[in-house]
Amino acid sequence: MTVLVLGASGLLGSALVGQCLEQSIDVVGTYHSTAPSFEIPLEQHDIRHTAEFQTLLDKYLPNTVVNCAAMTDVDGCESDRERAFDVNGTAPGELARSCATRDIQFVHISTDYVFNGEATAPYDEMESTAPIQVYGESKLAGEEAVRAVDGENLVTRLSFVYGVRGDTNDLVGFPSWVRDTLQAGDEVPLFVDQHLTPTRAGQAAATILDLLESGAESVYHIASRSCVTPHEFGHEVSRIQDANKTLIRESDQSDMTRAADRPAYTCLDVTAVEDELERPQPTLEDDLRAIEDHF
Repeated sequence: MTVLVLGASGLLGSALVGQCLEQSIDVVGTYHSTAPSFEIPLEQHDIRHTAEFQTLLDKYLPNTVVNCAAMTDVDGCESDRERAFDVNGTAPGELARSCATRDIQFVHISTDYVFNGEATAPYDEMESTAPIQVYGESKLAGEEAVRAVDGENLVTRLSFVYGVRGDTNDLVGFPSWVRDTLQAGDEVPLFVDQHLTPTRAGQAAATILDLLESGAESVYHIASRSCVTPHEFGHEVSRIQDANKTLIRESDQSDMTRAADRPAYTCLDVTAVEDELERPQPTLEDDLRAIEDHF
């Protein structure tokens, strides 16, 4: 099997390439501006350029394409709505269509931000979507464009992604920031009015490959089983790090001025992926223990 990873320079994309290499799966990657540090075929590519993508498909003949490329700057999407919809909304549908004509599996990575955050229990895959910012709107448009294509398509929704890069082995994301701030002896203000289910990139990458092997299609949520606030997440980091937890203080989302609204509750129900793969998703503690050498 050959897997083409679009956006191999990002956290999830690099983790997916790393998982492919660990499992002796042939893998090819694309990057937008900076090439990741992998000894695999790499191509600079903008996913908005459909003709170039089709050339890549004909050149490498992948069995599966995983689209990890996206405009993920939530606030930046507010100021550049057109680009957000081009990258996150329109391009995925064109990618899926190009794959369908060649009988290639296509996986699209989406987000918990397709939900409005008004729930009080974890969202399952059948819950109604109602994004509250441009980023979520554009990602939902991408989901819909992919699902409208008559092909072998899989959509996965992730939440609050963090983890270890597959090429450099560097810790990236929220726990890295908390770790470094605590090591510097500075206070760490963390929200208590936001709930989410953090997704470790390495675990998500392994789960995506397992879903492909199982022949899964449609939509699946991939996240930890732990519905937590960033404040609770930070305390877990400090505990594993054995740092001074008194530096972690409570704050609210209203304490920060940002261009885009964030939903207050986007915990994801992972029952469907657990049933499909016949195993539980990890807890947040499980995921942090898996990378504890980075603290």
